[in-house]
Amino acid sequence: MAEVLDLLMFVAAFGLLMAGYHVAFTLAGVALAFAGLGYLLGVFPIGQLSFIGQRIYGIMSNEVLIAVPLFVFMGLMLERSKVAEELLTSMAALFRGIPGGLAVSVTVVGALLAASTGIVGATVVTMGLLSLPVMLKWGYDTRLAAGTICAAGTLGQIIPPSIVLVFLGDILTYASQQANLRSGNLTGKSVSVGDLFAGCLIPGLMLVGLYLLYILWVAYRRPEACPPLPKAFSSESDISYGSLLRVLFAPAALIVAVLGSILIGIATPTEAAGVGAVGAAVLGASRKAPRLNPVFLAGVGAAVAIVILDSGFDLRATREVIPVADGIAILIAFISALVMAGAAALAFVVLWREALLGDVVRYTARITSMVFAILIAASLFTLVFRGFGGEETVHSFLDALPGGLTGAMLFVMALMFLLGFFLDFLEIIFIVVPIVGPVLILMGADPVWLGVMMAVNLQTSFLTPPFGFALFYLRAVAPEEVTTQAIYRGAIPFVGLQMVGLGIVALFPKTATWLPQLLF
Repeated sequence: MAEVLDLLMFVAAFGLLMAGYHVAFTLAGVALAFAGLGYLLGVFPIGQLSFIGQRIYGIMSNEVLIAVPLFVFMGLMLERSKVAEELLTSMAALFRGIPGGLAVSVTVVGALLAASTGIVGATVVTMGLLSLPVMLKWGYDTRLAAGTICAAGTLGQIIPPSIVLVFLGDILTYASQQANLRSGNLTGKSVSVGDLFAGCLIPGLMLVGLYLLYILWVAYRRPEACPPLPKAFSSESDISYGSLLRVLFAPAALIVAVLGSILIGIATPTEAAGVGAVGAAVLGASRKAPRLNPVFLAGVGAAVAIVILDSGFDLRATREVIPVADGIAILIAFISALVMAGAAALAFVVLWREALLGDVVRYTARITSMVFAILIAASLFTLVFRGFGGEETVHSFLDALPGGLTGAMLFVMALMFLLGFFLDFLEIIFIVVPIVGPVLILMGADPVWLGVMMAVNLQTSFLTPPFGFALFYLRAVAPEEVTTQAIYRGAIPFVGLQMVGLGIVALFPKTATWLPQLLF
């Protein structure tokens, strides 16, 4: 009976989700309903529900997950401060005169925004508003234009820092611990968010390369589908390499500060997210109040000075005996910290007066509360599922598939791909990954490689109809002459390119594991 109830739980949850019910309420409601039914039938120990309090406390006290609202704040602040608009304008002017140049610029800007914001909705909407009318005006094929914007916008899910990778890393850390415990190998390989950030960097850039190759191939085969922009398509678009570098410098510096600090090991993802949030606020304030840029630059210089001092001196001030050199370094670091804090405080004051800070904070709170409500409900769902012995059922099923780990991976990847047609990536992460993750790791899958495979696969959920969110975002801002069918058809080639990327990672695991092994 328990084996039947755990399968019915999945069927009921997926049926209600596809019917349009709220994700968090659906998962929690189905879990409680089946727990009660199982208790009445004598196949579920109702006392197991008492563990949900510990799970909620574990979620709320998890330092890694603090990075989620910080990255969301960072992405929203950069989107509201018109970074994307300036980048798109500059790139479009740089590539004008080249067939497919505007589509190339959209892809490159999408990659840059992915590495600095990681929010698909903001990226797709921004690029849809700015570039889609221009692409249509100058004769771009509607399907190519729509597909390029949607695909470039989804790069934020695979190129770090990404909210998807934060949740995947946290869940796979627990899955790896469970697999090591069940195998009796307590020193077995584990995975962290930093590992996934490093592991996804090469596959993410590889996807960017595949997109660019496809666009250039279309430009070569069908130049009428993506004609070059005329030299004077906008009188304000004249740009030199020097001015382009000035436009790119601030977001590039923020990317290096956030992602670089994680990859070289001087900051955890949460600490780097804090740096990114404050850096995005300073960048936004500098655009709203350019006259205060000397103060903001002083704050940035002070932060750099603290990092340099920390690498060369012992800055612990609680020691009984402090050498003179260390004492001077501590004093300089203290003054630098005051300057940095003053610049950050001034940035937040500017953003408050410009009515930007409140808007960003409200949206950050809304997105964060939604995500964590789903996470808590999914924890309850998996708790009840394991109470029915569902994990053993899944293990037995995957173990019985032909081909061992290869067969199991093919099945799980196909399942996640199909679920992406109907479910959001968060729903797939919170429902499927905690159940299949420990089993696949126990069967021999490298945790980092497994996480990267799942991340690349989940990216397709934004592009696969009927419920691809990137398609919905673009539909909301696209002109009336752009049909929903054209948007769907435009996304299909890019879904195929993502499948090619997934196949490359599957056949060559080193594309995912080489950089983490080198760095960590």
